[in-house]
Amino acid sequence: MTLSDQQRKRYARHLALPEIGEKGQEKLLQSKILIVGAGGLGSPAAFYLAAAGIGTLGLADGDNVELSNLQRQILHTTASTGTPKVTSAAERLQAINPDTRLTLHPVHLDENNATELITRYDFIIDATDSFKAKLLIAKACAQTQKPYSHAGIRHFHGQTITVHPGKTACYGCIFNEAATTGTSLPEGPLGTLPGVLGTIQATEAIKHLLSIGTLLHNAILTYDALAMQIRKIPIHRDPLCPICGQHSVMSDAGYRL
Repeated sequence: MTLSDQQRKRYARHLALPEIGEKGQEKLLQSKILIVGAGGLGSPAAFYLAAAGIGTLGLADGDNVELSNLQRQILHTTASTGTPKVTSAAERLQAINPDTRLTLHPVHLDENNATELITRYDFIIDATDSFKAKLLIAKACAQTQKPYSHAGIRHFHGQTITVHPGKTACYGCIFNEAATTGTSLPEGPLGTLPGVLGTIQATEAIKHLLSIGTLLHNAILTYDALAMQIRKIPIHRDPLCPICGQHSVMSDAGYRL
Protein backbone atom coordinates (compact mmCIF):
# COMPACT_ATOMS: atom_id res chain seq x y z
CA MET A 1 0.00 0.00 0.00
CA THR A 2 1.01 3.61 -0.46
CA LEU A 3 0.43 6.31 2.14
CA SER A 4 -1.93 9.10 1.17
CA ASP A 5 -1.00 12.76 1.65
CA GLN A 6 -3.34 12.86 4.65
CA GLN A 7 -1.64 9.83 6.18
CA ARG A 8 1.77 11.35 5.64
CA LYS A 9 0.68 14.31 7.71
CA ARG A 10 -0.97 12.17 10.39
CA TYR A 11 2.03 9.87 10.83
CA ALA A 12 4.75 12.45 10.14
CA ARG A 13 6.50 11.83 13.48
CA HIS A 14 6.66 8.10 12.77
CA LEU A 15 7.94 8.69 9.25
CA ALA A 16 10.77 10.76 10.72
CA LEU A 17 11.99 7.81 12.78
CA PRO A 18 14.53 5.67 10.86
CA GLU A 19 13.29 2.59 12.75
CA ILE A 20 9.79 3.08 11.35
CA GLY A 21 9.73 5.28 8.27
CA GLU A 22 7.29 4.83 5.42
CA LYS A 23 7.66 1.05 5.11
CA GLY A 24 7.15 0.59 8.82
CA GLN A 25 4.05 2.74 8.89
CA GLU A 26 2.62 0.86 5.94
CA LYS A 27 3.23 -2.37 7.85
CA LEU A 28 1.37 -1.04 10.89
CA LEU A 29 -1.56 -0.11 8.66
CA GLN A 30 -1.71 -3.71 7.45
CA SER A 31 -1.43 -5.27 10.91
CA LYS A 32 -4.13 -6.75 13.14
CA ILE A 33 -4.07 -6.57 16.94
CA LEU A 34 -6.62 -8.01 19.36
CA ILE A 35 -7.07 -6.36 22.76
CA VAL A 36 -8.84 -8.65 25.20
CA GLY A 37 -10.40 -6.39 27.80
CA ALA A 38 -11.57 -2.83 27.15
CA GLY A 39 -10.92 -1.67 30.70
CA GLY A 40 -7.99 -0.21 32.62
CA LEU A 41 -5.14 -1.81 30.66
CA GLY A 42 -7.04 -1.96 27.39
CA SER A 43 -7.87 1.74 27.42
CA PRO A 44 -4.37 3.23 26.99
CA ALA A 45 -3.30 0.33 24.77
CA ALA A 46 -6.25 0.92 22.44
CA PHE A 47 -5.81 4.69 22.37
CA TYR A 48 -2.15 4.54 21.40
CA LEU A 49 -2.48 1.68 18.94
CA ALA A 50 -5.32 3.44 17.13
CA ALA A 51 -3.34 6.66 17.07
CA ALA A 52 -0.28 4.77 15.77
CA GLY A 53 -2.26 3.57 12.76
CA ILE A 54 -2.78 -0.12 13.43
CA GLY A 55 -4.87 -1.25 10.47
CA THR A 56 -7.31 -3.49 12.33
CA LEU A 57 -7.93 -3.30 16.04
CA GLY A 58 -10.08 -5.99 17.61
CA LEU A 59 -11.78 -5.32 20.95
CA ALA A 60 -13.10 -8.24 22.98
CA ASP A 61 -15.12 -7.54 26.13
CA GLY A 62 -18.55 -8.74 27.20
CA ASP A 63 -19.12 -6.20 29.99
CA ASN A 64 -21.05 -2.94 30.14
CA VAL A 65 -19.59 0.31 31.42
CA GLU A 66 -20.09 0.88 35.14
CA LEU A 67 -19.58 4.09 37.08
CA SER A 68 -16.82 2.48 39.16
CA ASN A 69 -14.85 1.84 35.94
CA LEU A 70 -14.36 5.50 35.17
CA GLN A 71 -11.63 6.10 37.77
CA ARG A 72 -9.18 4.30 35.47
CA GLN A 73 -10.87 3.10 32.26
CA ILE A 74 -10.34 6.21 30.18
CA LEU A 75 -11.89 4.77 27.02
CA HIS A 76 -15.30 5.41 28.59
CA THR A 77 -17.26 8.44 29.76
CA THR A 78 -20.03 9.11 32.23
CA ALA A 79 -22.48 9.24 29.34
CA SER A 80 -21.53 5.70 28.26
CA THR A 81 -22.45 4.14 31.60
CA GLY A 82 -24.63 1.09 31.00
CA THR A 83 -23.57 0.61 27.37
CA PRO A 84 -21.36 -2.24 26.10
CA LYS A 85 -17.70 -1.46 26.64
CA VAL A 86 -16.75 -2.33 23.06
CA THR A 87 -19.36 0.10 21.72
CA SER A 88 -18.25 2.87 24.05
CA ALA A 89 -14.62 2.25 23.15
CA ALA A 90 -15.32 2.25 19.42
CA GLU A 91 -16.82 5.74 19.56
CA ARG A 92 -13.69 7.19 21.14
CA LEU A 93 -11.24 5.29 18.96
CA GLN A 94 -12.99 6.09 15.69
CA ALA A 95 -12.84 9.76 16.61
CA ILE A 96 -9.08 9.51 17.09
CA ASN A 97 -8.23 7.75 13.85
CA PRO A 98 -10.67 6.73 11.12
CA ASP A 99 -7.81 4.83 9.42
CA THR A 100 -8.12 2.08 12.00
CA ARG A 101 -10.76 -0.56 11.29
CA LEU A 102 -12.44 -1.63 14.51
CA THR A 103 -13.70 -5.17 14.93
CA LEU A 104 -15.93 -5.50 17.97
CA HIS A 105 -16.34 -8.75 19.88
CA PRO A 106 -18.91 -8.14 22.67
CA VAL A 107 -18.15 -11.46 24.32
CA HIS A 108 -16.14 -12.97 27.15
CA LEU A 109 -13.42 -15.29 25.92
CA ASP A 110 -13.98 -18.92 26.89
CA GLU A 111 -12.81 -22.39 25.89
CA ASN A 112 -15.21 -22.36 22.93
CA ASN A 113 -14.26 -19.08 21.26
CA ALA A 114 -10.75 -18.10 22.37
CA THR A 115 -8.71 -20.04 19.83
CA GLU A 116 -10.91 -19.16 16.86
CA LEU A 117 -10.87 -15.48 17.76
CA ILE A 118 -7.17 -15.19 18.54
CA THR A 119 -6.09 -16.92 15.33
CA ARG A 120 -7.41 -13.98 13.27
CA TYR A 121 -4.84 -11.51 14.65
CA ASP A 122 -1.09 -10.88 14.43
CA PHE A 123 -0.57 -9.93 18.08
CA ILE A 124 -2.66 -10.24 21.23
CA ILE A 125 -2.81 -7.89 24.20
CA ASP A 126 -4.01 -9.52 27.41
CA ALA A 127 -5.72 -6.66 29.22
CA THR A 128 -7.94 -8.87 31.38
CA ASP A 129 -8.26 -8.78 35.16
CA SER A 130 -8.47 -12.41 36.30
CA PHE A 131 -6.06 -15.33 36.48
CA LYS A 132 -8.60 -17.54 34.74
CA ALA A 133 -8.82 -15.26 31.70
CA LYS A 134 -5.07 -14.78 31.52
CA LEU A 135 -4.44 -18.52 31.62
CA LEU A 136 -7.03 -19.05 28.89
CA ILE A 137 -5.35 -16.45 26.66
CA ALA A 138 -1.92 -17.94 27.28
CA LYS A 139 -3.19 -21.40 26.32
CA ALA A 140 -4.94 -20.16 23.18
CA CYS A 141 -1.90 -18.16 22.08
CA ALA A 142 0.33 -21.19 22.60
CA GLN A 143 -2.05 -23.34 20.58
CA THR A 144 -2.20 -20.84 17.71
CA GLN A 145 1.44 -19.69 18.03
CA LYS A 146 0.35 -16.07 18.38
CA PRO A 147 2.66 -13.66 20.23
CA TYR A 148 1.11 -11.74 23.10
CA SER A 149 1.70 -9.20 25.84
CA HIS A 150 0.60 -10.08 29.37
CA ALA A 151 0.13 -7.42 32.05
CA GLY A 152 -1.38 -7.51 35.50
CA ILE A 153 -2.04 -4.79 38.06
CA ARG A 154 -2.94 -4.72 41.74
CA HIS A 155 -2.89 -2.00 44.38
CA PHE A 156 0.10 0.16 43.33
CA HIS A 157 2.02 -2.56 41.48
CA GLY A 158 2.06 -4.01 38.00
CA GLN A 159 4.03 -6.35 35.79
CA THR A 160 4.27 -7.15 32.11
CA ILE A 161 5.99 -9.63 29.82
CA THR A 162 5.94 -10.28 26.07
CA VAL A 163 5.67 -13.89 24.93
CA HIS A 164 6.59 -15.54 21.65
CA PRO A 165 5.10 -19.04 22.00
CA GLY A 166 7.58 -21.86 21.52
CA LYS A 167 10.56 -19.51 21.75
CA THR A 168 10.32 -17.66 25.06
CA ALA A 169 9.07 -18.17 28.60
CA CYS A 170 5.29 -17.88 28.79
CA TYR A 171 2.70 -16.82 31.34
CA GLY A 172 2.47 -20.35 32.71
CA CYS A 173 6.23 -20.49 33.34
CA ILE A 174 5.87 -17.66 35.86
CA PHE A 175 2.35 -17.77 37.23
CA ASN A 176 1.48 -21.45 36.97
CA GLU A 177 0.68 -21.96 40.66
CA ALA A 178 -1.15 -18.66 41.08
CA ALA A 179 -3.04 -19.11 37.83
CA THR A 180 -4.70 -22.28 39.04
CA THR A 181 -6.10 -20.72 42.22
CA GLY A 182 -8.83 -18.77 40.44
CA THR A 183 -8.14 -15.74 42.62
CA SER A 184 -9.34 -12.46 41.10
CA LEU A 185 -6.59 -9.94 40.40
CA PRO A 186 -8.02 -6.46 40.94
CA GLU A 187 -7.67 -4.78 44.33
CA GLY A 188 -7.68 -1.05 43.80
CA PRO A 189 -5.84 -0.20 41.69
CA LEU A 190 -4.43 3.30 41.65
CA GLY A 191 -6.18 4.91 38.69
CA THR A 192 -3.00 5.85 36.84
CA LEU A 193 -1.40 2.40 37.20
CA PRO A 194 -3.01 0.74 34.15
CA GLY A 195 -2.02 3.76 32.09
CA VAL A 196 1.64 2.94 32.61
CA LEU A 197 1.36 -0.80 31.98
CA GLY A 198 -1.13 -0.56 29.10
CA THR A 199 1.09 1.93 27.30
CA ILE A 200 4.04 -0.44 27.63
CA GLN A 201 1.90 -3.23 26.16
CA ALA A 202 1.08 -1.05 23.15
CA THR A 203 4.77 -0.24 22.73
CA GLU A 204 5.70 -3.92 22.79
CA ALA A 205 3.05 -4.69 20.18
CA ILE A 206 4.42 -2.05 17.82
CA LYS A 207 8.01 -3.20 18.36
CA HIS A 208 7.02 -6.79 17.60
CA LEU A 209 5.17 -5.88 14.42
CA LEU A 210 8.11 -3.82 13.16
CA SER A 211 10.84 -6.15 14.47
CA ILE A 212 12.63 -3.29 16.20
CA GLY A 213 14.25 -2.85 19.60
CA THR A 214 14.47 -5.36 22.43
CA LEU A 215 11.22 -6.97 23.49
CA LEU A 216 10.33 -8.15 26.99
CA HIS A 217 11.17 -11.71 26.04
CA ASN A 218 12.34 -13.94 28.90
CA ALA A 219 12.09 -10.99 31.24
CA ILE A 220 9.31 -9.56 33.35
CA LEU A 221 9.13 -5.83 33.97
CA THR A 222 7.73 -4.84 37.37
CA TYR A 223 6.52 -1.38 38.32
CA ASP A 224 6.04 -0.06 41.87
CA ALA A 225 4.16 3.23 41.70
CA LEU A 226 4.61 4.08 45.40
CA ALA A 227 8.37 3.65 45.36
CA MET A 228 8.59 4.71 41.69
CA GLN A 229 10.80 1.75 40.94
CA ILE A 230 10.99 -0.25 37.73
CA ARG A 231 12.79 -3.58 37.60
CA LYS A 232 13.48 -5.95 34.72
CA ILE A 233 13.86 -9.50 36.01
CA PRO A 234 15.25 -12.29 33.77
CA ILE A 235 13.15 -15.46 33.65
CA HIS A 236 13.53 -18.81 31.93
CA ARG A 237 11.25 -21.34 30.31
CA ASP A 238 10.02 -23.94 32.76
CA PRO A 239 10.34 -27.49 31.37
CA LEU A 240 7.42 -28.46 33.62
CA CYS A 241 5.19 -25.59 32.49
CA PRO A 242 1.73 -27.00 31.71
CA ILE A 243 1.42 -24.66 28.73
CA CYS A 244 4.80 -24.72 26.98
CA GLY A 245 6.85 -27.29 28.91
CA GLN A 246 8.22 -30.54 27.54
CA HIS A 247 5.53 -32.56 29.30
CA SER A 248 2.53 -30.40 28.43
CA VAL A 249 -0.32 -32.30 26.86
CA MET A 250 -2.76 -30.80 24.37
CA SER A 251 -6.24 -32.15 23.83
CA ASP A 252 -9.35 -30.83 22.11
CA ALA A 253 -10.07 -28.85 25.26
CA GLY A 254 -6.58 -27.21 25.28
CA TYR A 255 -3.50 -27.73 27.38
CA ARG A 256 -3.43 -29.92 30.46
CA LEU A 257 -3.42 -28.02 33.77
